[in-house]
Amino acid sequence: MRGRSGRQGDVGSTRFYLSLEDNLMRIFASEKMASMMQRLGMEKGEAIEHKMVNRAIENAQKKVEGMNYDARKNLLEYDDVSNDQRKIIYGLRDELMSTNNVKDRFITMRSIVISNLFDSYISTAQIEEDWDVEGLHHALSSDYAADFPLQEWLKEGIDVDELETRIEQGLAYIYDRKEEVVGAEQMRSFEKAVMLQTLDHFWKEHLAAMDYLRHSVNLRGYAQKNPTQEYKRESFEMFETLLNTINVKIVKALSSTAINEQTSADDIEQQDNHDAHTEHEEIAVAGMAQPPSHMAGENSQTYQRSSKKVGRNDPCPCGSGKKYKNCHG
Repeated sequence: MRGRSGRQGDVGSTRFYLSLEDNLMRIFASEKMASMMQRLGMEKGEAIEHKMVNRAIENAQKKVEGMNYDARKNLLEYDDVSNDQRKIIYGLRDELMSTNNVKDRFITMRSIVISNLFDSYISTAQIEEDWDVEGLHHALSSDYAADFPLQEWLKEGIDVDELETRIEQGLAYIYDRKEEVVGAEQMRSFEKAVMLQTLDHFWKEHLAAMDYLRHSVNLRGYAQKNPTQEYKRESFEMFETLLNTINVKIVKALSSTAINEQTSADDIEQQDNHDAHTEHEEIAVAGMAQPPSHMAGENSQTYQRSSKKVGRNDPCPCGSGKKYKNCHG
């Protein structure tokens, strides 16, 4: 038996080519071609030798190859976006690995984070009545372990810039006192470990989000949007958010670490590992449809029904004589 190429082949391979041709004709060929083949009495598995039919099959194969080419082309463009972001992250990581002193980097990072935090609560573009001083005080106290008398400073008549400067100086003073307790060498090691761990953790989370975006962005084509351009735009926004999140998490972790005279190097490392474990748990819980009962709060208890459950078709307990679903159900 001969296949459509005209060369002698075994029965199994010929059947494979015929089955492939049947599928291509069914998906890509026109209805006119299919009806004509039925009128000619051609059966499934029969060799196709007519020039017009062969030409239709070749056109169908070209459509399939074109679709595959477009898919590979988009895949390469998606990979280029990921590679550009990967180069930046790996460059940051190489810089951290090549040095043992990252204090200057942390100071710059802290200044940027606090400035952004300050602007989100207090801005010169707003009138003083619209300032959220209490919100800023709560954010500094809960996230950065810094309890500053902001209201008293404002009553002294200082301006906005001076208030921000005092906050940054206060955070620097608190951090320097911690360094005096544990020593500069231990603090540098702690800073480097926190930065590397935070960078690695959120980079992995970002890769998972990018993979999800890649699989979902193709649906934008139904809205007459270019999926590739949409992917590039959203991935850029996600990457900016990633870098900002990494900076914030690092500053929070290093600023909120509790250190006193009894704190040792092992205590710092243990606390760092505990904070990282807590961070993983928070992200895992955020991805669940409903959090576990033990995550709902310290005082949460399992609800236990004190009386028997009333069925919807049972008489209503109020004594009306109606069904529960038609009365109090």
